[in-house]
Amino acid sequence: MEQETRGKEKSGRQKLIESIIEAGSKAFNPDAPESSKASAVRDFDDLIERTKTLNVLGALNILVRPGATPPWLRTKLMEKLTLVPLRPDGVRATLEFVFSVHPSGTVKVSEAAVPQKRGGNITHEALTIASNLLSTRPTSVALSPEAWYSAISPQLLVLLDGGEGPELVKAASYIIGFGILGRRAAGTPGTAGWKFFAEPMLNLIKPPPGFSNEVSTESDGILDLSRAKVLVQHSDLVTALRRLHALVVSHPNPGLCRRLLSPLLLPLWALGSWPDAHPSVTEEVCTPALELLKIYLKLTPSPDLILLFAHNLGYIGGHDKSSPEWVYKVTGGGRQVQIVEAGQPFGNTVDSAPHVTFEDIDRRIPKLLDLATSTLSDADISTAFLELLKKWLNSARGIKGDGIVVKQEEEQDPFTQLTEIKTLQAMMEKFPEKLAPQPKHALDLVSQILSSSQDSPDDDDEVNGVALSLLNMFITAPGFRRSLVDPHILALIESSLDKLSKRPTSLSQTATNLRLLLLYRDEVEHSSTTTTAPTNRQIEDRKTYNLAITYITAADSPPPVRSEGLHLISTLITAHSPILDIPGILVLLSSLISDADEYIYLRIIKLYTLLATHHPRSVVRELTDHFTDAKETHTLDARLRFGEALAQVIQRLGETFTGPVVVAGDTATALLAVAGRRGYRPKTEARQAREARAQAKRNREAARAWGGEVPDFDSDDEDDELTGEEKRRNAVLERIVEGWEGKRGVEDVRVRASALSVLGTAVEVNVAGLGQAVVAAAVDLCVAVLQMEREVEKGILRRAAVWFVLSFVRALEEARGRGRELGLGFGTQAQEDVMRTLRYVAETDNDGLVVQHARDVVESLETWQVVKLLPAEGSRQPALGGGLTKLAGLAVDPERVAMLESDSRPRPRIEEVE
Repeated sequence: MEQETRGKEKSGRQKLIESIIEAGSKAFNPDAPESSKASAVRDFDDLIERTKTLNVLGALNILVRPGATPPWLRTKLMEKLTLVPLRPDGVRATLEFVFSVHPSGTVKVSEAAVPQKRGGNITHEALTIASNLLSTRPTSVALSPEAWYSAISPQLLVLLDGGEGPELVKAASYIIGFGILGRRAAGTPGTAGWKFFAEPMLNLIKPPPGFSNEVSTESDGILDLSRAKVLVQHSDLVTALRRLHALVVSHPNPGLCRRLLSPLLLPLWALGSWPDAHPSVTEEVCTPALELLKIYLKLTPSPDLILLFAHNLGYIGGHDKSSPEWVYKVTGGGRQVQIVEAGQPFGNTVDSAPHVTFEDIDRRIPKLLDLATSTLSDADISTAFLELLKKWLNSARGIKGDGIVVKQEEEQDPFTQLTEIKTLQAMMEKFPEKLAPQPKHALDLVSQILSSSQDSPDDDDEVNGVALSLLNMFITAPGFRRSLVDPHILALIESSLDKLSKRPTSLSQTATNLRLLLLYRDEVEHSSTTTTAPTNRQIEDRKTYNLAITYITAADSPPPVRSEGLHLISTLITAHSPILDIPGILVLLSSLISDADEYIYLRIIKLYTLLATHHPRSVVRELTDHFTDAKETHTLDARLRFGEALAQVIQRLGETFTGPVVVAGDTATALLAVAGRRGYRPKTEARQAREARAQAKRNREAARAWGGEVPDFDSDDEDDELTGEEKRRNAVLERIVEGWEGKRGVEDVRVRASALSVLGTAVEVNVAGLGQAVVAAAVDLCVAVLQMEREVEKGILRRAAVWFVLSFVRALEEARGRGRELGLGFGTQAQEDVMRTLRYVAETDNDGLVVQHARDVVESLETWQVVKLLPAEGSRQPALGGGLTKLAGLAVDPERVAMLESDSRPRPRIEEVE
C-alpha cells in the first residue's frame, strides 16, 4: 500500500506536465482549429488556476527550459510563470521554490528538495534571485506597476509579521527594502512601490489629512455618534509598528531608514514616551516606537532633534500642534492605544480629546534625557543645552551682542515654555559633566550675559546667577586652561566679574571668587600635568571614532546602525585622520568579517581596501595571517572572506604589491603553502575524529533501538521523485561536497582553490613583484595539481590551477607589450610541459568546466607563442626569432616608408629597362 502511494506521488508531477502540454497545445497550437481554441484556452487557464502553486511552479519551470516545448507554447507558459506571484500564496510559494532549488541554499544536495519551512537555507545569492523575480514588474505581460505591487504587497507585508519565521522576515525585508523601496523608480514618494509598501505602514502611525480606514463605530448595530471617530484601531497600529520595525532592523540600509522614519519623529516620540503605559501597551507600542526613534537618532545624530522633542513634550498627535486633526488615545482600560479624530463630539466632555498634564511632562523628561544620552555625544548634548538656555534667557531678558539672539522669538505658549525650562533644569541636574566638553560657545554666552548686565538699570540676579553657575562649571572642569579661551572673551568676563563683585548684591562674593579662580586657574594644576590642547579637527574625529565604535560593538545595534558605524570609520580613513588606531581597527575588522550578514562583511572588505592604500604592509600581513589561520581559529566561511579581502587589496595596490614594502614574497609563499597538498591541520583532524566517533555512536544506538539497519524514509521519498539521471547527478554532487573538507586533517579544497585564485590575482597585478622562485613554484604546483589530483571533488582546485596558468601568460604578454623586463621567463621546456598537461586534461578530465577552461588556455598559449615572436608595440627592434623584414630585395620597413613619405626630397623612381 505504501509502495503504491509513493508510486502515485512519483507520477504526479509527470502527469501534471503532460496535462499542461496537452491543454496548451489545444489552446495555442497555430495548426489547431480556431473554433475550438476559445474553449481550449479556458480549459488551459482553469487547469493552471486549480493546480497548487508549488506544483505549478515546479512544472512550469521545467517546461520553459529551452527546447522543452515549442516556441509558441513556451511563450504562453512563461507568461503564466511570471504571474504566479499574483496568486494569494504566490509570493510565499515563489520564495520556497527559489530557496529550495538554488544550489547555494543547500549544504548537501539531498537538502535541495526540502522547502524553507522544513529548514532550507536562505543564501544571499538565492535571495537576490527571488528579489529580482518579485520586485520587478514583468515586461512580458501587460500589467501596470500598481496592479503588480497591489497584489504582492499584502503577502510581503504579512511575512514581516514574523508568523512564518525569522528567516522569511529577513527575506521579505530585503525584497521590500532593497528590491522595491531601495530603487528610485519604485521607492520614492508618489511611486507605486511607495504607495503599496511604505504608506500602509506610515499612514497607520501618522494618518495623512483626509485619511479614512473605515473603522466602524457601531455597537450592536447602533451607530454611536457621541464617540469620537476611530481612524486607526489598536491592532492596526501595533501591526504597522511591528512591520516597520522588522523592515528597518532586518538589513543595513541607512538611507531607507531615514526616509521611512523622518516623517514619524513626533508620532514615535509620543508613542515611545507614553506616560504610565500599561505593560501590554509598553510591549506592543512604546518599546518598538522608542527603538525606531533611537535608530534614527543614531543614523542622524543632531542636537536639533532633542530640541524638537523638548519643544513638543506635550505632543499627542496631529499635523497642527495648535489644532490637531487627530490624537493618540488610550482605551480599553489603558490596555490599547487608538488614533481618533480630535474634537468634542456633541459636547460630550467625557469622551473629549486627551491632554497632557504637568505630571505627564515630569514623567516624559527623564525619557527624553535617557534618549539623548543613549544616542547623542556629549558635544551634541552640550549644544542642545546651550540652545535651550539661549531661548530661556531670551524670554527672560533681551540680550544684545553678536552671536546671540538679538530679537524676541515668536511668542510661545506658556505650557511649551515651562516644558523647556523643566528640561533645562533636568539636564543641569542629571549630567552637568556632559555640558562642558566644548566650553567655547558657552563662555561666549556667559560673557554676553554678564556684559549686558552692566548696562541694565535693574539687577537680574536670576539670570546672572545662572551665568555664574555656568562659568563655575566650565572653570572647574578637568583640563580647563586660560590659554585655550579667546582673549577678548576672557577679558570681557574678567571685567564683568570685577564690576559685579563691587555691586551690593548676593552674587558679589560669588563673582569675586570666580574672578580669583579664573585668574589663577592655570596655577592650580602643576605645569607638568598640562598637555597640548587637541585641535578642533581632532576633537571632531575623536567624537566620530567613538561614535562609530559604539555603533559597531554595541550588542543591541541593529544592522543599519552597524553599517552606519562602518561608514563613519570609512570617512575617517578617507580623510587620513590621525585619530585612527590602525592595529585596533584591523582587530575590529577581523572580528566582524565572520558576520552572518553579507552586507556587513562586504563593507568590511571595502574598509580593508581603503586602509591598504595608506597602510599596505599591515593590512596585507593581517589578511594573510588570518587566511592561512595557523592556529585554526577561524571557520571556513571566515577564511574564504579573508581570501576575498586579500584579493581585492592586492588589486587595489597594483604594482605597489612588491618586495618587502608590502611583503609580497611572504604573502605569495604563504598562499603557496595553503594551496599545496602538504597542509596539515591537527586541530581539524581531532575535531573530525570526534565528530566521526559521535556519529558512529548515534548510529549504533539507533540501530540497536530499531533492531537492525535504520531506514532513511526521507531519502526514499525524495528518490522516488527523481529520475535515474537525477539520482546519479545527486550522488556525484554528494561525493563532491563531502570530499571538499577531507577526513584526515588536510586543508579544505575550497580554501586551496581560493589561495590559488588569490595568487593568480597577484600574478596578474604585478608578477615581477613576486619573484622568479615563487612564480616557478606556483606553476609547478598547478601542473602537479592537474596531473595528480584527479578526484571528482578536486574539480574546483583544478579550475583554479588552469586559470592561474592563464593569469601568468597574461602577465607575461602585458609586460612584453609594455616593453618591461620582468627578470623571469617561461622557457620552451616549461611551455611544452604545461601544454602537454593541459591537452591531456582537456581530453580526459571528469569535470566539464575544467575541460573547457583547459581548452581555452591551450588556445591562448598557442596564440601567445605566435604573438611573442612579433616586435612589441613601440619597439624598434626586429621581431623575435628573425621575423619578416625583407623579401627578395624588397625592403619591408613601414617606419622607413612613412619617413620617406614625409620627406620633401624627390623619391627614387623605378623604371622598366629592356
